[in-house]
Amino acid sequence: MRMLVQGGLVIDTAPEVVVRPETDVLIEDGRIAAVGPGLSAYGAEVIDARGRIVLPGFVDTHRHLWQTALRGIGAAGDLGFYFDKVMQARGTRYRPEDVAASNLVGALECLDGGITTVQDYSHVQGSATFAEAAIDALDRSGIRAVFGFGPSPLVGGPVDPLEMRRVAALASDRITIALASTGPAYAPLDVVQADWALAASLGLPIVTHIDRSHLTETPITDLSSAGLLRPDTVYVHGNNLSDVELKLIAESGASVSVTPAVESRLEMGAPTAARLKALGVPLSLGIDTVTSAAGDMFSTMQQILALGHNAFTTAEVLQLATIAGAQALNLPDIGSLALGNQADLILLRATDLNLAGGFQDPVATVVTSAHPGNVETVLVGGAVVKRNGHLQTTPPQAALTALTTSTTHLFPHVVSA
Repeated sequence: MRMLVQGGLVIDTAPEVVVRPETDVLIEDGRIAAVGPGLSAYGAEVIDARGRIVLPGFVDTHRHLWQTALRGIGAAGDLGFYFDKVMQARGTRYRPEDVAASNLVGALECLDGGITTVQDYSHVQGSATFAEAAIDALDRSGIRAVFGFGPSPLVGGPVDPLEMRRVAALASDRITIALASTGPAYAPLDVVQADWALAASLGLPIVTHIDRSHLTETPITDLSSAGLLRPDTVYVHGNNLSDVELKLIAESGASVSVTPAVESRLEMGAPTAARLKALGVPLSLGIDTVTSAAGDMFSTMQQILALGHNAFTTAEVLQLATIAGAQALNLPDIGSLALGNQADLILLRATDLNLAGGFQDPVATVVTSAHPGNVETVLVGGAVVKRNGHLQTTPPQAALTALTTSTTHLFPHVVSA
């Protein structure tokens, strides 16, 4: 199958950010076959990209999709409030069908706003049955995902080996599996060692929240001393870690996912992106949770630019949202328009009022001014999941109806408007 995205203003992200006006992107069998002007459209479905900005899909490296039904309820407090009102009061009420409803709407929200890959950190697991519901919803949405399976930090304990094996078997072309460990910030070392050993035995990457906590002042040093530092790990947050700890992450080849809005709202510590860059720590961008922040990558890029105190150019911020996320999740064939990569693309209407006048510096225009409403068309692996402003994979209204049913269960004493 051939497809030609024709005549757009193309922005690529690797090895450096480049802008190519009036350029075509040829897609064959779901992968990028050629990028250049005047490509042959013979035998191809043509997507007219004139007046459009074409760029790789965004990669969200940390998100709790199961919390979609809880949007906004965590905005009133800090991390303790989040654990109490989100994780404990509502998370413990979830059934598999609630996870499915939130995951589907959350994944559609991602696609609608140009996020084509998401790391779904699913720590609401009662069993692998919850994971099966979550992964089925991800599959129906059409998104590319790295699904992280693990227990709630409220429960603690290691990831169950039998359940983890059952979840690992659910991997597919678009959905890969990671072990979501409670980690050294929230669990004792013997639990951490069990999780790391399980991940190694199954060949799975690890995703984990990391910070200095009541359990340990030096979680990364503890991992190092136990011989547990490994490159295929995404550490999330780390705002209050020392420079020594952060340098250990860099030396291990691992990376940090930064979620600026949630880190600020939940009072996790000073913004860390600029410090990570200065220390040579690979970093990428995550949304985290819509209980406390907006669910789109555009606002996250704007926050990084604003909070970075001139540490980042707009080109570097765009890379954080694309190729850096692909590298963090060890997905080498997404995040840029390199030949042979998966055709995960987004098209923005450059003629929209908030983008008008932006052709002098289209990269800066996308990073500073764009929003999800500008996203007209989205492709994942060459499949059109949003066309002319409308999602294609599953009826949004049916997904929203299921979410409403779920919220009625999760908030039984709230009268809807």
